[in-house]
Formats: sequence, C-alpha cells, structure tokens
Amino acid sequence: MKRVLTIFAAAAAMLTMGLAKAEGELFIYNWTEYTPPELIAKFEKESGIKVSVDTYDSNETLLAKLQAGATGYDIVVPSQNFVPILVKEGLIQKVGVHSLPNYKNLEDRWKKPEWDPEQEYTGPWQWGTTSFSYNSELYSGKGASLKEFFEPSDQVKGRLSVFQTPDEVVSLANIYLGVPFCSEDAKQMKKIQDMLVHQKEYVVAYNSETMSDLLASGEAIITNHWSGFSRLGRLTGAPIVYAYPKEGVVGWYDSMVVPTSAKNVENAKKFMNFMMDPVNMAMLTENQGYGDAVKGTAAYYSDELKSAPEINPPADLKVFFAPTCSPKAQSLIDKVWTKVMQ
Repeated sequence: MKRVLTIFAAAAAMLTMGLAKAEGELFIYNWTEYTPPELIAKFEKESGIKVSVDTYDSNETLLAKLQAGATGYDIVVPSQNFVPILVKEGLIQKVGVHSLPNYKNLEDRWKKPEWDPEQEYTGPWQWGTTSFSYNSELYSGKGASLKEFFEPSDQVKGRLSVFQTPDEVVSLANIYLGVPFCSEDAKQMKKIQDMLVHQKEYVVAYNSETMSDLLASGEAIITNHWSGFSRLGRLTGAPIVYAYPKEGVVGWYDSMVVPTSAKNVENAKKFMNFMMDPVNMAMLTENQGYGDAVKGTAAYYSDELKSAPEINPPADLKVFFAPTCSPKAQSLIDKVWTKVMQ
C-alpha cells in the first residue's frame, strides 16, 4: 500500500509475447509506492499503451476524490471493505473480470469474493495484513500483543507512529478490545475512543507514508505498518520487525476497479488481464512483498521472498477482514477519530 506522487510513462512500442498492438493511454490511481515502475514499463512495452500513475494514501482519500467528481482515472485500487461503497454510490462500473482470459489463473479462494460475488468489478492486486512494526535495536518488547501498541510502555512515549486515518487503526482496536467490527453501540465505541485518546500521549506522528523512515531514524520505535511495507523497510538494512500479536491482525485485499468516469475502459481491462498472468503478478509481489491471488506465482519468487517473515506469517495467526460498515457504525468511527484528532 503506500508514499508520494509518481508518474511513469513510456513511448508506445511494438508488442512482444504474442500480444496485439494497442493504442491510447491508461491512467492509474493507486496507493503510494504500490505500482512498480518496471511492471508499468513491461506493460507499456507489451501493449503500446502509455501509462500514468497518480497516488493516494488511504481508502478515505480515494473515496472522497471520487465522490467529489474526480475524472481522468481508468483504474483505482480500493480495499475490500470500500468496494461495496463504491458500487452502491455508482462510482465504479462492471467490466466482467470473470470473462477475461487470465481469470483462469485466479486462485479459487479469491474468486467471486464476498465484496464482488459475481466478479464483475474487481481484478486482483495484492492482499496482506496490518499490524505494527518496531525497531528491534531500540525497543525491548517482542510485538507479542496489541497492548504494546495501544497501551505502550513509557519506553515508547513520544516515539509511537499511528496511521493518519481511522480505517485500520479502529479495526485493530476492535480486535484488541474484543469489540465487534462496525459496532453500532456507542458505549463500545467510547471504549475505543478512550483508549485512542490515551494512546495519543505517546504518539510522535499520525502518518501513513513514511513509517519505515521513522523507524530507521529512531524517531519512532513502534509504528503502524502493512506487512509488505515493513519488509521493504527491513530490506534497506533497518532493524525493523513486523509484529504478529497474539490477538490477531487486520487482513485486507486490494483490487483493481474501473471508475464510472473512465475514458479508457478497454485498456483498463487489458491491464487487469495482464496482472492475472503469474509472471507479472510475481513481479508485483517481489517488489511489494504482499500476498497475491494468482496461481503459479511462487515459481518466480526469489529465495528471499519465499522465506520472508512478512509474507510467511505464523500458521496460527488470526487474520480478521473488516466488512463494510453501516452508515451508523461509520458515523461512530468518524466521531471517535474526530475526538482523537482534536
């Protein structure tokens, strides 16, 4: 998932690997640092399509932009709990992903998921988990419990980094406190609010972009983290460890969808089909270190990726996928976060 505006474009070229020459452009709006330039270059070379990539830092940012009438994007990449919202509000369109040639490569467990039961809207990108990471040279804990993140020791005071949007923070709090996802009970949500307000005393930054940098520099010794992004930080040589707390972690699944306002729908479908080829999906997984939903990708993984702890969690890890919340539940989440941000 995730950091700063990036644009990648290459001149149209004759296609290789037996694909027909395509024309035109493709505009992708994706999470920051979530679209490898080498993957885009490969697609441009094979398709002749010129690709531009713009970025965002949260599902909420994406939703707000589409709700505000933003146009010009052909593919966006929401998480699973935001797909039903985009469908309900008419912000994305059916493209019949199930009919694309490479759909046959999709793993059975990810076909026709709950958030897109007919696989009309969504093509796979990546899936992973949300937890926290810590600087193992500066922190004495072991990441064994969410208590270390939500009710940290004095060692962490002023050196805790938390995501800047509520989606996954509140979901982790649900897991820790045993409060159901999308609770409509104001008293239950008040428990979460009180805990997050108290946690604020320990926070150095609410940040969804430079978490690994904060850990590497020592400015933070614990931070919210996505599994793959934590791996990328570790691969720089920083002493970053991704935590698998006993209470469990939040699972997420990011999909490619096509906005209703898209001008290059056929090119978007070509890119979706391209990403369901195991060679191409393996390139994304190698670059990002999250899980993928395409069969046969492991044959193209490096030895490092095959053994990376961030992509090979403990067998008994509890992973909870948050559903789409009702308007009442979402309103309570928003009120909690507003209070925390005051």
